[in-house]
Amino acid sequence: MLDVLFLWHMHQPYYVDPLTRTAMMPWVRLHTVKGYLDMIEMANRFPDMRMNFNFAPVLVRQLLEFQRREVRDLWESWSRTPSAALGFAEKRGILENFFKINWATCVNTHSRYAQLLDLRGRKITEQALVEAVSRFTEQDFRDLQTWYNLAWCGFGICRQYPELPRLKSKGRDFSEEEKNRVLDIHQEAIGKVLEFYRTAQDEGRIEVTTTPFFHPIMPLVYDTDFARRCMAGRELPLRFSAPEDVRQHLALAQELHQQVFGRKARGLWPSEGSVAPELAPLFAEAGIEYFCTDEEVLFRSLKLDPVHSARKVDRLELFQGWDFTISGARVRGMFRERPLSDFLGFNAARNSARDASAHLIAHLENIADAVKHANGAVLIALDGENPWEAFADGGEKFLTVFYESLLKNKKLRTRRLGDYYDEARNLPEARNLHTGSWINSDFDIWIGDHEENRAWEWLGKTREFLKGAESGMSEDTRRKAWQEIYAAEGSDWFWWYGPDFQNDSDFLFDALFRKHLQNVYVLAQATVPQYLDVPIRQRGIPATYTTPTRYISPRIDGGAGGYFDWFGAGHLDMDMQQTAMFQSGRVSKAIYFGFNEKSFFVRYEYEKKAPGHVILDFCQPSHRRLVLKRDTVSGEYRAEVEASKDGVVYAPTGETFAVRHKSRLECEVPLTVLGVCGDGAPMAFFIQILDQGVGVEQCPERGLIEFNGPSAEFGLKNWFV
Repeated sequence: MLDVLFLWHMHQPYYVDPLTRTAMMPWVRLHTVKGYLDMIEMANRFPDMRMNFNFAPVLVRQLLEFQRREVRDLWESWSRTPSAALGFAEKRGILENFFKINWATCVNTHSRYAQLLDLRGRKITEQALVEAVSRFTEQDFRDLQTWYNLAWCGFGICRQYPELPRLKSKGRDFSEEEKNRVLDIHQEAIGKVLEFYRTAQDEGRIEVTTTPFFHPIMPLVYDTDFARRCMAGRELPLRFSAPEDVRQHLALAQELHQQVFGRKARGLWPSEGSVAPELAPLFAEAGIEYFCTDEEVLFRSLKLDPVHSARKVDRLELFQGWDFTISGARVRGMFRERPLSDFLGFNAARNSARDASAHLIAHLENIADAVKHANGAVLIALDGENPWEAFADGGEKFLTVFYESLLKNKKLRTRRLGDYYDEARNLPEARNLHTGSWINSDFDIWIGDHEENRAWEWLGKTREFLKGAESGMSEDTRRKAWQEIYAAEGSDWFWWYGPDFQNDSDFLFDALFRKHLQNVYVLAQATVPQYLDVPIRQRGIPATYTTPTRYISPRIDGGAGGYFDWFGAGHLDMDMQQTAMFQSGRVSKAIYFGFNEKSFFVRYEYEKKAPGHVILDFCQPSHRRLVLKRDTVSGEYRAEVEASKDGVVYAPTGETFAVRHKSRLECEVPLTVLGVCGDGAPMAFFIQILDQGVGVEQCPERGLIEFNGPSAEFGLKNWFV
C-alpha cells in the first residue's frame, strides 16, 4: 500500500505597516473566507482523511492581529465606509481594486457583479478610472462594496452562514446593513479559523507544519553567494550574509507555532522549498525533524553524494523518505512528486471533477504498483489557497470526488508526515544536499536580475545601519526594528521584482518592501535615506500578448519559415504568463496568429514535445472549436471543426482546414469556417492542451486572446511595403 502525503501550503506575506498598524492588502482576510475555511471544511467532511497543512508563521501572526483587532484592513475600511460618504480617492481605490478576483469564476457568474465590471470597463487606464467614478451611483458603489467581499466567500463559510447564499441570490440593491453583515462574518471567520485547524490536529486527523517566520529564502539570507552553486555566471548583488537571521526565523516560527497549535512543529516546508547543506544543523537546533521540497532537489543531491553519484538513480527512489546526515546533524527529507502536484494546482480545474480525480488516482495507483520498497510514499505538495479560484465552485466537487476515491482505494492510504516517519524503518541515507529551491532547483526568481539585486543591496545597507544603531535603542524598539529586517527578508518582495512575474499590484509590493526598510530608520529616529523613496520596480506590467498589425500570408509548412512570413502577426509569449504561482513543465512556448482577407493563421510552438491534442477554442464571432489530434503512428495531425450555439454543447461540422507539423504546428483556416464576415468584428480565442483527454494547459492562463478581425479599414490602416 502506498502512503499518500498531502501538504497544503498556506502563506501570505506581511502586509501590515507596523507603524500605522494598517494592512495595505486584504489577502489574509479574503483567503480566510475562501481557501483556509474551505480546506478545513473538506477535512472535517472526511474525518478519515489524513493530511498535512503548512502554515507560514507570518500568516498566523496576521490572523492573530486581525482577531485581536490590532490592525486595520485598508480595503475593509473602504468597504465599510457608507457609499454616500465615499470620497473621490476611496471611490477610485474601490474601482481599481474591487475586481481583483477571478473574473471567469467569480464575476461573470453573477450578473450584477459583471454589470458593474462592464460599467467600470474591463480594460482600465488612469483616465478611465477617473471617468468611471462619475458613472457610478451610490447604489452602484454599495453593490460593488458588497459583491467584492461576498464573491470571495467560499463554500465553507457559505455553509456555516446560509445568509451569504441568500445575499448572492438577491444580487443587487444591497443595504448598508447587508454590506456590513458580510464584513462582520469575515471577522467572525478570522476569529475561528486557526481553532478549526488546531481541533483537527488535536483529534489526530491532520498535522500542522511550519515555515521560517517571514518566509525567507533561507540559503540566500544565509549567504547570497550560495546562488553561485546553482546559477553559475549570473551577476549577483553585493554579498549579503546573515546566518543568525535564519536561526531567528526558525526560532520565532517554533515559538509562535507552540503558542497557537500547542506544540512545536516537527516538520518544515522551507520557504519555496529552498535548501542548502548549511541549513541542516539549524533545522536540528530548532527541533525540526524533517523537511519537504521538490523532487529535483533529491536527484541533484544524489549526484553530489559520493555514495550515490557513481550509480544511476532510479526515479522510484523518489517515493520514500530520506535520511540526511550533514555536519553532524541528522534531518529527514521528503520530496514532492512534481507532475501530480502541478496538475492538481494548475490543471485540475480545467477538467470535470471526475476526470481530474480519475487522472490523479490512476497515476497514484501506477506508482503504488511500481514501488517495491517497504517505506513507499508519494508527497503531493502545493499551494493550499490559490488554486481554488479557478474552480467554478471553489473546488468543492473536485475535492469531494477525489477524497472519496482515495478513501475507497485499496492501494492507497493518506498519512500524516509524522506518522510516516514514526513507522518508517531503514530509510536510505545521503550526506549531501543540493542548494536550490523547488522552482528549477535554483534561485533565479529571487536573485540575479537588476531589480532583485538592488533589493538585496538595499536590505543589506539597512541591516548594517541597524547593527550600528541598535545599541542606542530601547529593548522594545530594537526588537521592533529587527522584526522589520526579518519582514523585508521575506521571499514575496523578491518574487515580484525582475521579469519573472507580474501583476497589477507590483508597485504596492515594492512599496511595502521599502516601507519595512524605511521603518528601521524611523524606529532609530534617524533620517530615512532618500533612495528608499524611489521605486525599485521600474517596469510596468507587460502586455501578455500583442495583436495583429497587418495582413499576413505565411507559408504553412510546419517549419521555421522566413522572418516576413509572420511579420505583423499577433504574439503570445508563454514565459510572460506567470502570475502568483509558478508552473513547471510547460508544454507551450509561443503562439503567433493573424489573418488576411480570406484566412486565419496560427503558429503554435512547444517547448520539448509536440502535444497529442490541441483545441483552438473561439467564442467570438461565433462558438467554434478547431480540434487537432496527432496520430500516434504517423505523427501527423488530423484537423476537425466543431460548432456550438451556446458554447456548451459542440458537434462536428464536417469542415476541415490545412494543418502542417515539423518543428512547430501551423494552421490556415478559412474565415468563413470561423464565422468571420470581414467587418472588423471582435475575435477571441484561447488554446487548450490535452493529454489523454485530460486538460493540462491553457494559453493564455487566464482570459482570452482578443482582437478585431479583418476589415477594409484594417487593410488600409496597416498597409505595409
